[in-house]
Amino acid sequence: MSLQEKLPPRDEVLREFQKKIGGNMLLLAYKLKKWFPIRRSIKEVLLRKPPRYVRAVDGITFYIREGETFCLVGESGCGKTTTGRTLIRLLDPTGGYVFYKARPETLKLLKETLGEKVYISGDYIDLTTVPAKKFKPLRKELQIIFQDPYGSLNPRFKIKDILEEPLLVHGIGGSAEEREKRVLKALEDVKLTPADEFAYRYPHMLSGGQRQRVVVARAVILNPRFVVADEPVSMLDVSIRAEILELMMELKRRYGLTYLFITHDLAVARYICDRIAVMYLGTIVEIADSDTIVENPLHPYTRALIAAVPEPDPSLRHRFKDVPIKGEIPSAAAIPPGCRFHPRCVALDQHPELRSLCTSEQPELIEYEKDHWVACWLYQKK
Repeated sequence: MSLQEKLPPRDEVLREFQKKIGGNMLLLAYKLKKWFPIRRSIKEVLLRKPPRYVRAVDGITFYIREGETFCLVGESGCGKTTTGRTLIRLLDPTGGYVFYKARPETLKLLKETLGEKVYISGDYIDLTTVPAKKFKPLRKELQIIFQDPYGSLNPRFKIKDILEEPLLVHGIGGSAEEREKRVLKALEDVKLTPADEFAYRYPHMLSGGQRQRVVVARAVILNPRFVVADEPVSMLDVSIRAEILELMMELKRRYGLTYLFITHDLAVARYICDRIAVMYLGTIVEIADSDTIVENPLHPYTRALIAAVPEPDPSLRHRFKDVPIKGEIPSAAAIPPGCRFHPRCVALDQHPELRSLCTSEQPELIEYEKDHWVACWLYQKK
């Protein structure tokens, strides 16, 4: 088990995906890994046992087009949030590449500052080559909306101070009056009006939905290009969720944003997303457009997620649906060999001839149909 696997040259990888996708690719994660080391006991050190890791994200590959809303869906603990944070370098990746199509002025600044230390090819930069201390120019383009609006706002700051802080950090706005205008406009953009009244409140004086609107305003005030939305409506009342989702879509159209939308709710994913990637235990098992994932799922895990969605018809709510899955999700520190889903897969009972293969080798993510990718031995021949 190696932390750093040998990868193809960056130029080769980038050319391959540019040829396949075209010039509208905004971001590409290739064989992305994020492993967290587990602290060893004195006994393990003395016995020279090899280090162990929590393999939260384990070699995933996907791309996101400009202006797209791309979804990551899966159970809690499958690595969705870690993926989002690693993409924008809130966490340093363990391995892999992250190619991002940055703005020309940002690329020019990084070239002048870092020279050959950073990988830049055309409009793309590999974010994994940018030192953490030199990442500041990219922060304006890469933002995140956190899941918890209660924990992501400083309770000692007024809303005006919270929204003004990123402007001060990046030197935007020549005067206090100009920065205040930007803050008030951001509050108006997220429908917190009258803006001058909300600007001088503290977070505890707002409702949960209003706090999340402030978090959205903080993410867009720097005019970003790519936003990671980490389950932005999961902690809100059902009556408020649709309003926040509509607000995010309106801001996407107005400012040309691209979203990585992280959720465990397939109903929300189908409503808001263009394409969906299904994650399981640190890997991606299926990628397709949202309608295809819901109406024609291929992977047994995706079928189980679809089957677990509550029935909206009141006359059918008394019926218990048979969810095609068994057992509990294994620990990311003790991943089973072969296909990671095989201990819980009911399809394996129907295809016993695949058992030896499923329990020994991990399937690759292949394009089974046009723009429909799946990692399952049911759909590929060995």
